[in-house]
Amino acid sequence: MVAKRQRSWLQRIALFFEMHWVKMLVIFVLVLSIVWPIMTFAKIDSYQRTYLHALMSTMIIQSIIYGGIFVAMLFWLHYGGGSFSKIAKGRVRGDQVNVKWDEVIGMEEAKQEAWEVVELLRDHAKVDLIGGKVLRGVLLVGPPGCGKTYLAKAIATESALPFISVSGSEFIEVFVGTGPARVRKIFKKAQQFARVEGGCLVFIDELDAVGTSRTSDLGFGAQTERNNTVNELLVQMDGLESQKYNIVVIGATNAGEEVLDQALLRPGRLDRKIYVDRPGLEDREKLYRFYLGKIKIDPAIDVARLARRTVWKSAADIENIVKESALIATRNKREMVTFKDLSDALDRIELGFKRKRRMNEEERRRIAYHEAGHIVVTYLLHPTDDVFKASIISRRDALGVVYHQPREELFTSSRTRILANIKAALGGFVAEKLKFESTSDGVAADFRNAMLQAHQMVWRLGMGVNGYVGDYEALLSSWAFRSSSAGDRLSDRTKEHLNEETHQILSQCAKDVEQLLRQEDALLERFAQELLKREELEYDDIEAVFVEFGKQRIFPAAPSPSILPPPTPPAAT
Repeated sequence: MVAKRQRSWLQRIALFFEMHWVKMLVIFVLVLSIVWPIMTFAKIDSYQRTYLHALMSTMIIQSIIYGGIFVAMLFWLHYGGGSFSKIAKGRVRGDQVNVKWDEVIGMEEAKQEAWEVVELLRDHAKVDLIGGKVLRGVLLVGPPGCGKTYLAKAIATESALPFISVSGSEFIEVFVGTGPARVRKIFKKAQQFARVEGGCLVFIDELDAVGTSRTSDLGFGAQTERNNTVNELLVQMDGLESQKYNIVVIGATNAGEEVLDQALLRPGRLDRKIYVDRPGLEDREKLYRFYLGKIKIDPAIDVARLARRTVWKSAADIENIVKESALIATRNKREMVTFKDLSDALDRIELGFKRKRRMNEEERRRIAYHEAGHIVVTYLLHPTDDVFKASIISRRDALGVVYHQPREELFTSSRTRILANIKAALGGFVAEKLKFESTSDGVAADFRNAMLQAHQMVWRLGMGVNGYVGDYEALLSSWAFRSSSAGDRLSDRTKEHLNEETHQILSQCAKDVEQLLRQEDALLERFAQELLKREELEYDDIEAVFVEFGKQRIFPAAPSPSILPPPTPPAAT
């Protein structure tokens, strides 16, 4: 045991000399250059000593000036206009990263895959016993803000190995040979640390910046330099020299694995792929509780409602909402964060800042009835969406907004749900028409949304009523059908029938909405007056009015599967 400990210290000392011998040599030469002149200076006579004093004073001043100019230029090249920025220096021990495994909330499947990596890093002797090969690379793929970097830090913390973190863009320069040299430098450091510590993690964030597919150079040599960098990365990850050490490369990308060079993804390199997706309903609730636990909050906050309202939000989005709510509470001189602060924070991020505009009463009434139409139609006809907020306060380019979202993640859409989306979009148009016998240009965005979805139903999803089944848009857009006669793939008669079906869907939805709003005229009037009076209505306010009128939501057993269209944006004037 003592001998082993002595060998460990000797290895650390050898590593120190190996990494810092240049610095130590420079210090030795510098000390020698100072001590030797002083010893010589003491042996000369007084006249020569006075002469040298004067000469050295002048030289020192000149050296300071020249040195200052050199340092300024070096600083400019390093941080400013130059392209010689160095790769990230040094390393961090995994236990110093300090991201505990329990702090990685959600992504249970990804954590399970990552935990196998941790166990292999801790003890790869078990794999060696059965003749297997140690894991060499892991690729983390997923949307931005979902925790890929956080998961990599947790792997480093649990494995307690040296952790070298770099960005893919740090390898790319216009100077030939810079990228490959930096790759070699990083892996040389990793080998040095692995020799002493038993292993090392190399984390490359935004891997797509350096690992895209190699192509021929079209000029100026930039692509050749990128290709050389990718080649060097491939060699270092799976070369004969690299196989001696327990080095694991973790790459992270938002772009998807299809943009990466296929040689990076082959077995022996980044062959373990971990998909980090957006959190589900339960995971969002856990994330809210985690981040809210770091600040002072009102105990009455309904975390479950927050989780339902933030469908498809990432972990970074949720953290940002909590931070913004704390700023809003501070601005309003409150000692704790309330549910309203969180709601306002989400509105600010999702919908934009409030903009007070001076409008005449006629415009305010029109906007109020428009948004009231959206509220009534969405609440009573939409099978999956909750109405979380309604407002007639201007935000961005919208004069008003009704914010509705599904109660949970839905990965498919039925014909019923798409028709409900169209009807919800037409609610404002029909309400204006009923109350003012005319409409405004505020319906443009709603029409665009409704027409696109009706077009998708007929042209792509086979959801028309006249028996046209197929993706007719593929005949016009696919590369397989592009030619001088591509337009002849669909006859004018077929196009006419498809467009007629689209128009029929829109017309029928408008009739259904008009029938509903005529029946619920009192409800429409009540919401319009509430908006004129209060300008904004929250979820509880909206629910209270419907309960007062004895209305209930439609809750189907489950949405039937189909092809998911683009998500429905908030209805806006």
